[in-house]
Amino acid sequence: MRHRSPSTWAVICVCIAAVIHLGLGFSMEFSVDEAHYALYAQHLAWSYFDHPPLVGWIQWPIVSLTSSEGMIRLIPEVFWILSCYLVYQVTLELHHLLQVRNADYRNSAPPSASDCGLFAVLAMIAAPLPHVLAIGLLPDSLLCPLSLGLMMMALRWYRQARFTLLDWVITGALLGLAGLSKYTGIFAALALLFVFLSTSKKPWFAVSGFWLAACIALVLISPILYWNWVNDWISFKYQIAHGAGGSWVWRRVVAFIGIQIASYGPLLVLGVWIFCKNCFHTAKLPLLALLSFFWIPFAVFAALSGGGGLPHWTDPAWFCLAPFVGIGLAKAWSMQHRKLIRLFMGIQILLCLLGFGLVFIGGITATSLKSNPIADLYGWKVAGQKAAELAKANQVNGIAVQNWTLGSRAAWYTSPLPVFVLDQRQDQFDLWFGQLPPGASALLINWSGMNFGSPTGNKSGFERCTPLESLQVSRFGQNLSKFDFSLCTNWQKSALSE
Repeated sequence: MRHRSPSTWAVICVCIAAVIHLGLGFSMEFSVDEAHYALYAQHLAWSYFDHPPLVGWIQWPIVSLTSSEGMIRLIPEVFWILSCYLVYQVTLELHHLLQVRNADYRNSAPPSASDCGLFAVLAMIAAPLPHVLAIGLLPDSLLCPLSLGLMMMALRWYRQARFTLLDWVITGALLGLAGLSKYTGIFAALALLFVFLSTSKKPWFAVSGFWLAACIALVLISPILYWNWVNDWISFKYQIAHGAGGSWVWRRVVAFIGIQIASYGPLLVLGVWIFCKNCFHTAKLPLLALLSFFWIPFAVFAALSGGGGLPHWTDPAWFCLAPFVGIGLAKAWSMQHRKLIRLFMGIQILLCLLGFGLVFIGGITATSLKSNPIADLYGWKVAGQKAAELAKANQVNGIAVQNWTLGSRAAWYTSPLPVFVLDQRQDQFDLWFGQLPPGASALLINWSGMNFGSPTGNKSGFERCTPLESLQVSRFGQNLSKFDFSLCTNWQKSALSE
């Protein structure tokens, strides 16, 4: 490594990971969430039932030109690379802040800023879960660089005597875009507020620039507010219920923490522990405020995990933790404490490569088709084409599925046919396609990975469902899943649609 600068090695490592991401991105079909957010781009609106609109708006230029999954996946790849770049830059700024404000750090032969930046980037490259968001676009893919941008502005707040007008404009724009990305962008705003409150500068709320930033942020999120006002605030109601989850139990919190460590890697935990041990002696309040970009969202999601949650919700928080991790790891490396770093780094990279390989081949051979989660990424395109052909041959104008997670791929790969989800749950499909009219017929898609019984019965679904064809999906000689297509006639208004 001595023959190249740390920044060069960071670029090389990011490029290697990006090549792998793009190779996988062009070789597999959309996941359920990717298809759902790509449909946002096909149905442009001021906002949507379950998320703010930016994830759909930003895909619209490419989606309007092509349906290629690989081309559309260039968008999350760009944001992942931007996040890695910002991790490196924020680490340099944090290193400088420590040298200025922390005498113990400054006098203890600290590692170079570029070494710290390299280790911060490597820690994120070795983290397994962020690669998922680098391949598939989720709202969190957008929120990661925006949260890091706000963290950069927080560091500027500490370093400069005062914010310039341009600083306030940038801050307002970042806050607004974070709100347009995901409702959890509020956590980054709270962290920034903590930073403002942690200094004794002239009251920021008395500065005109602050109110300009607030106005810019409010204008940017106004489409969300308008859309929800028109639609009875359904998005906010859904998010409150979704975040609360089911009945709260402690074991889910313990499982959440374990899954987080497994998903992002013990290297991040090791790095932040070393940082706190060696660098948290002075300037404690500013460092605690900056760490709030991690601990505020992590603490909230950990508390909510007692009722349920998803591991990728904390992705922006871990990216914001990476600069601290980079400094901690570089500090340990310079002190010749390298064995544990090498061990964790090696194990995590091997796990990432194993994951990439399993995704590419379609998972491992399973005794049951339901036990292979990677099967979900293959077969939907050909199944959608088959469904469209059968719908046309049987003169029906809609596709029916029995769960919204099936509806996303069905709607994307059978477009422009409407897709009707036959359940009691109100969702985005009700806004896009309405409900299936009484007496209507539809082509029913059933998938082996989420198998349902026939939606028929006396005043409880279709009058009759007649099996038409089945489609077996294979990859490299391995059976992954099976699609069954049925012609269902005479839909009855029932409890399913009430």
